[in-house]
Amino acid sequence: MDPIASIATPQRLILWSRLGAHDRDELDRLLWDERKLIEWKAFIYPIEDLPLLRALMRRPWGNLKRDQWARRFMQEQSSLRRYVLRELERRGPLASRELEHPATRYHERTVWWGTRAQLTWMLELLHRRGRITVVGRDRGQRLWDLAERWWPETEIVPLREADVVLAEKRRRALGVWRENAAWVAHADVSDGDVADRVTVLSPFDRLIHDRARAEALWGFFYRLEMYVPKAKREYGYYVLPILRGDRLVGRLDPVFEKKTKRLVVKAVYPEPGMRLPQAALERTLRSLADFVGAAEVVLPSASPARTPAQRR
Repeated sequence: MDPIASIATPQRLILWSRLGAHDRDELDRLLWDERKLIEWKAFIYPIEDLPLLRALMRRPWGNLKRDQWARRFMQEQSSLRRYVLRELERRGPLASRELEHPATRYHERTVWWGTRAQLTWMLELLHRRGRITVVGRDRGQRLWDLAERWWPETEIVPLREADVVLAEKRRRALGVWRENAAWVAHADVSDGDVADRVTVLSPFDRLIHDRARAEALWGFFYRLEMYVPKAKREYGYYVLPILRGDRLVGRLDPVFEKKTKRLVVKAVYPEPGMRLPQAALERTLRSLADFVGAAEVVLPSASPARTPAQRR
């Protein structure tokens, strides 16, 4: 899950890539009303995985610097920890803006967290340790409450068993992963034909999230350039890969103009030697426009004469 929404938030764009048109409110209902899904560390899991996740939440602090910092922070900020838990128990669910304590303020403004970094860090660490959880959104801000009040009771799973089961789930979902310098396919991977369907992918889609894996398996060099200075970008701010069947055939640079309700595609880049299915791509973009609420799709007048991939 991520708040970035040049087109739609990643969680919604990923679902559209796989399902096509569907009820946009269904995800929120499954998360916040029916509670069949849970959010943890910016990922969405089925509620059935809660026993496994709880094992990870109970994992002892490691020896890495970030783990040792987190352990010290929780000890040194025990007053803030008690305040957060007490306020959530008394008044929750609450957004972070509704919490104020002398220790919430950091001694200087930080790039990512502003002046309330201490509170942000405390909420994140309590969340990672399974003490509090996200129970909704209010104007884009997370609503926090005590996990014990929101989650059902579950069995206790040993950490080693949870690691094994989650690793198997991850491998099955990926289909192919790297192991001992070799690429390994899961036993459930089929050699059958893949439908010649065209869709576009979120930069956070797990199919291409591991950039090295995407390049090794498909020869598809992809980087998210939103943090790259504009003058140094090869393709654009929030470029989406184009998937056709089982091939990554190109990428496009789109933006959803909410005020004008236009889905504007600034450029389309075919991969070297690939011919884009123009009609199918336009149908896909119209479906995406309908999904995000755009009334019009604006396509580029012409494709780039020479793509960045070809310049490399």
